[in-house]
Amino acid sequence: MRLIFMGTPEFAVPSLEALVESGFPPVAVVTGPDRPRGRGQKLQPTAVKTAALRLGIDPILQPSSVKDPCFATQLQALNIDLQVVVAFRILPPEVFSLATLGAFNLHASLLPEFRGAAPINWALINGATKTGVTTFFLKDKVDTGNILLQWPTSILPNDTAGILHDRLAKLGAQAVVETTQRICEGRAIERMQDHSLATKAPKIFREDCQIPWTRSAEEVHNHCRGLSPYPGAWTTWKSKVLKCLGTKIAEGSGKPGTILHAQGTLIVACQTGAVEITHLQAPNQRVLPSKDFLNGHPLPAGESLFET
Repeated sequence: MRLIFMGTPEFAVPSLEALVESGFPPVAVVTGPDRPRGRGQKLQPTAVKTAALRLGIDPILQPSSVKDPCFATQLQALNIDLQVVVAFRILPPEVFSLATLGAFNLHASLLPEFRGAAPINWALINGATKTGVTTFFLKDKVDTGNILLQWPTSILPNDTAGILHDRLAKLGAQAVVETTQRICEGRAIERMQDHSLATKAPKIFREDCQIPWTRSAEEVHNHCRGLSPYPGAWTTWKSKVLKCLGTKIAEGSGKPGTILHAQGTLIVACQTGAVEITHLQAPNQRVLPSKDFLNGHPLPAGESLFET
């Protein structure tokens, strides 16, 4: 079985490692270009490239565009049987049709639920209690291909996007290996998605992250945990942007966005109920527990974190 692995971020690394450990080492890895990162803006490799180098995989292809005909030519020369795609770019048909056994993708939801770039975040924001991973054959339209395997998992009440990300990355790695084995042994079974049940999980932008204080405490809590630790739910205080990276449901009521308590703990009113903000971050500062944050940033009760 000659397969190639395509992926870029940390989410894809467990899948790559699991393939190697299970006797399916890729003949090549495809990942994103090195990018400037950090304060010094030095060129840094992707998480998948770092893992591929550690695992001794060669070659590592880093196309600037997956639509470049030269990239398709490079892949064709590898005579591949299978393409395994985890958290990579949208591939054109001239790329994903090159493998003789097809190309499959790992998606962090139970498709057709939460199709799109941010399924983990939107599952939490929407208050879902169950999610999972799906492997499916690639088609022209994103996240619509025939399902090969689905494994569910529960979303716990205080899961954050970071916690769920790590759990699904591990579960997904097992699913990638199992799917590869089934395809290799000729026992993969496909089933079509029910497109009428599809929901969307689009890319998240800054405006999506503003805390909706005019909603219930449960919705505000789901919003914050669905964006923690990255990109971070935010609110405003005296025109300063504060990121709220930890919350829990609390008792209290008042005008939405009003600080109800700020002595040791920070409790803020929602449309119904209230939330305690447990971890905050001021611009250009590190994340702090609310008690430590309040020591350096007095937020008086009665003031508002909600500017319209």
